[in-house]
Amino acid sequence: MADTVIFHINKEMTTMTNALENHIEELRREANHCDPAERAQIEAELEQARAELAAIIATEAAERDGEPPN
Repeated sequence: MADTVIFHINKEMTTMTNALENHIEELRREANHCDPAERAQIEAELEQARAELAAIIATEAAERDGEPPN
């Protein structure tokens, strides 16, 4: 996600995406320094956070382009 440039439409979504991006980075760091049982749980949380971020980005793009999100 670090290589993606995102232009946010409104401040609320910017705050949400920043929080999710920070959470994703934190989870990635945790996943690198834990036991296998914890890693599975962290990977599940990471997948969910990435999905939430993707949904927000899709919503922003749809609003910007005037199309409904997928």
